[in-house]
Amino acid sequence: MRLHRAALASTLLCLTTLIHTESTQPPFSCDSSDPSTKSYPFCRTSLPISQRARDLVSRLTLDEKVAQLVNTAPAIPRLGVPAYEWWSEALHGVADAGYGIQFNGRINGATSFPQVILTAATFDAHLWYRIGQAIGTEARAVYNEGQAKGMTFWAPNINVFRDPRWGRGQETPGEDPLVTGKYAISYVRGVQGDSFEGGKLKDGHLQASACCKHFTAYDLDRWQGVDRYGFDAQVSKQDLADTYQPPFHSCIQQGQASGIMCAYNRVNGVPNCADYNLLSNIARGKWGFQGYITSDCDAVSIIRDNQGYAKSPEDAVADVLKAGMDVNCGSYLKNYTKSAVQQKKLPESSVDRALQNLFSVRMRLGLFNGNPNKMLFGDIGPSQVCTKEHQNLALEAARNGIVLLKNSARLLPLSKTKTTSVAIIGPNGNNAHTFVGNYAGPPCKSVTLFQATQQYVKNTMYHQGCNAVNCTSVSIPEAVGIAKAADHVILIVGLDQTQEREDHDRVDLVLPGKQQSLITSVAKAAKKPVIMVLLCGGPVDISFAKYDPKIGSILWAGYPGEAGGIALAEIIFGDHNPGGKLPMTWYPKDFIKVPMTDMRMRPEPSSGYPGRTYRFYTGRKVYQFGYGLSYTRYSYEFVSVTRNKLHLGKSSTAGSSESLQYMSVSKLGTEFCEKATISATVGVNNLGKMAGKHPVLLFVKQAKLTNGNPIKQLVGFHSVTLTAGERAEVEFALNPCDHLSRANKDGLMVIEAGSHHLVVGDEEYPIDIVI
Repeated sequence: MRLHRAALASTLLCLTTLIHTESTQPPFSCDSSDPSTKSYPFCRTSLPISQRARDLVSRLTLDEKVAQLVNTAPAIPRLGVPAYEWWSEALHGVADAGYGIQFNGRINGATSFPQVILTAATFDAHLWYRIGQAIGTEARAVYNEGQAKGMTFWAPNINVFRDPRWGRGQETPGEDPLVTGKYAISYVRGVQGDSFEGGKLKDGHLQASACCKHFTAYDLDRWQGVDRYGFDAQVSKQDLADTYQPPFHSCIQQGQASGIMCAYNRVNGVPNCADYNLLSNIARGKWGFQGYITSDCDAVSIIRDNQGYAKSPEDAVADVLKAGMDVNCGSYLKNYTKSAVQQKKLPESSVDRALQNLFSVRMRLGLFNGNPNKMLFGDIGPSQVCTKEHQNLALEAARNGIVLLKNSARLLPLSKTKTTSVAIIGPNGNNAHTFVGNYAGPPCKSVTLFQATQQYVKNTMYHQGCNAVNCTSVSIPEAVGIAKAADHVILIVGLDQTQEREDHDRVDLVLPGKQQSLITSVAKAAKKPVIMVLLCGGPVDISFAKYDPKIGSILWAGYPGEAGGIALAEIIFGDHNPGGKLPMTWYPKDFIKVPMTDMRMRPEPSSGYPGRTYRFYTGRKVYQFGYGLSYTRYSYEFVSVTRNKLHLGKSSTAGSSESLQYMSVSKLGTEFCEKATISATVGVNNLGKMAGKHPVLLFVKQAKLTNGNPIKQLVGFHSVTLTAGERAEVEFALNPCDHLSRANKDGLMVIEAGSHHLVVGDEEYPIDIVI
């Protein structure tokens, strides 16, 4: 059906002189050389975009309107409107995973940055922004070259990485809502052409359009017979308020994202795409969202077919359009919207509203201003794709994200002069495809760890060890033979997209197949303790390796992108000092006893439920959130904190619960919150002999843990680069209403009286809150 529609649209494009689709020219409307376009108000750039969009929609017939409500929107030849594809992807680089991008011309690839989970491990918001900038530039270049049918990119994925088994956790910035929200802001501003601080979009015009997904509480794909299409996530108001919703709030309100994708699942019985409160009241009303809302692909059809929420196709269409959704990835709206209007289940005004949102975004992209090549962003071309600068940025992100988990007796870095031979063993050692993760396009280049190591040690040998990453068969004798002959052994193991991906959650937290047997056998036979490199998005219980003295060093590299092999080799041989920190908790293998369908964040001691993420999880950890070693040592000190006591006002406006006094953030007001901001300055010292880039993580915790409050909560992070022996100071601005508050059971943000502690490393600073 989609192929037929695409062919029809292509024929229509060829029949009209108003629509330009030459291979080196992007499709656009309102050609200034065509006198007929001058009569259309929607072509007048002097008018407000909202007025232009209304004018265009008013000229459409119902059939034309309905046809525009799907991701592959056909041309409207009589008005000179070309076909448009809403579905393009750019999770960690411009990709051809959707229908909008084609690498079939002068541009045949794009910079492939590390998968998001590894980029998040840098805890560097400026880096995230620069990556967004590079992706936005390359996206516009592909469009300007005529190799794109749209400029709306369905990224970032900002769902909180709640469960370690989730196959798509690799796509996210991890388990912390603050980190996830900051990543969303930085990425969106970079992609859309805004400044790092925000507020600099020229008249709202977009370099490319970013889309925050998947709204909301979506973090299960397919697990033990439960899939995302039918899953009804039972989520408390408290967990929605302080875990699931904050990243989207940040993405929309501060990032000013121009798109949202509503998720497949239901939340408390209501499909996300049919939730008026979620899409219209919260996103558009409370948060001021101005953009378009798309369904995930076929998420409208499942409202009837899988969830039984709607009785008929027309009911499903009416439900989502009335709720505030604008475009359907799929064909359901094209097939059933007209009959829904005819059956009076849906007013045509709901269709008009959706189309006004859609055409407004296309106009903000400059696609109704004449030839885009002559407009803002028109000078971006193929020479700005896969530039040296962008490829170096991909390398920088991989270098600074890779996490050193173990380094016994300072095995790493290896000597570049004394290392005579190296054996690379493992299924991921010479497979560049594994390095890029999912939702990736053709990279600018590909360098495996085996290839990169050869640049340091000519006598580098390689053996796969396993038949594949699933390691159903293993070649231990051959691998052991190579290991015995080498000066040093690097085992590169872990997961790949056969083990974790969209629509495929894991059922365990251990290495696949016989990988552990391979690792222990090789480590036992090697001359010296071995180095283990782990490729994976989600955490793996590698306790056996953590405590094995024959495994001297462990590096987690996520899926490090096109430059991952080079980054790993630079770290292993000491040309770069690792500084990444884990953006998620690594749970023990018995965590799988916890049902993945249980959405509760907070523990329940009476039932043995341990809670989730570093903020609430009370069980044993293999590695904790924020963990990461370095080749040097750092120390911290609180240099100054502007106040150690905070008075919140009159007790008559306070509340109490279980002998605790608290103040509602909404009652304190924005002015008070800003005036009460606390400035905390942290001194950081590099005590070692090697320069390094180091993320400083500032947490807050309460002296007395009560009421389901977080064990601790990240309130700020900043990355600093220090030479050997150098000292720097980092200032954190803490708004008490944002950083010292917590959600109560009603989902309202409150600040509790009592003693709180700022925490950085092993250092703590008390702040008393008085009501």
